Amino acid sequence: MQHRGNVLENAGTERRRADRRIFDGIPESAGRRLVTFRGGAAHAVCAPGSCTFKAGEHLGSVMLKPSPGITASLGSGKIHEYDGDVGTIMIIPANIASKVAWSSATESAIVALAPESLTELAEREFGTGRAELQPPPFGTVDPQALQLAQLLRAELTRREAPNEFYVDSLVTMFGVHMLRNYAGAGKLPQGPKGGLSNRSAARVREFLGVNFSSRITVAELAAVSGLSPNHFILAFTKTFGEPPHKYLLRLRLDFAEKLLVESDLSIAEVAHLSGFSDQSHLTVTMSKYRGRTPKQVKLRR
Repeated sequence: MQHRGNVLENAGTERRRADRRIFDGIPESAGRRLVTFRGGAAHAVCAPGSCTFKAGEHLGSVMLKPSPGITASLGSGKIHEYDGDVGTIMIIPANIASKVAWSSATESAIVALAPESLTELAEREFGTGRAELQPPPFGTVDPQALQLAQLLRAELTRREAPNEFYVDSLVTMFGVHMLRNYAGAGKLPQGPKGGLSNRSAARVREFLGVNFSSRITVAELAAVSGLSPNHFILAFTKTFGEPPHKYLLRLRLDFAEKLLVESDLSIAEVAHLSGFSDQSHLTVTMSKYRGRTPKQVKLRR
């Protein structure tokens, strides 16, 4: 019972974080954004312009298309001029004023993490509360950050609603990447590289089997397994042969098909009971991953 209580307490903390308005400085017209339990992610396409802001969260921005003619400064530092190549990363620590101007259109993925969230990741991943970010030189290209940014763009620009659990996983991995490369945490010992133990795998499988239709976070599952969030994602994937968000989606689709075949519930009711936001979300997802619509499944029973 104590373990379950800790899980719920952690989940409550993450949900309170989700209430923060972490992308107020980015116009909604720039692109879709999603606030998750750990932080948030946004896809932004901006015409030439400039901005000055100071966020309460740590921000990491990765350029998805080249944009020459950028000027930027952090805090009271001098202004730097550079050409933004694909993969150029800019890290802005929380509560540090920044100025950025760009002479051509830009496309980027932006990740935000609250200071307490990054500190928690540092404690869980590396056993230390050290989370003081050290931004890289302006114009630095980061191939690994680019891979995460491209995955975020693909998810945030889909026609259907983005998968919050998946985006939260990517935000978590981006946070760990920042700690390892831009906070001096890279010299700390790395976590286990194997899969989940049999006991942890059984706990996670049981937890998902009971709670798959609820709103689940990476932090909750990591707590159930006894691992840190990033290590959990890697260990889960190695153990089950697919990442957590795909495993969860498969459970929801399996249950939805079962209800469609064995009950007289409406498709909207099935969607709600299976963990989908609405009937349209279920229809789009089932069509994509199962090659048939809920209506077709009902007609074949």
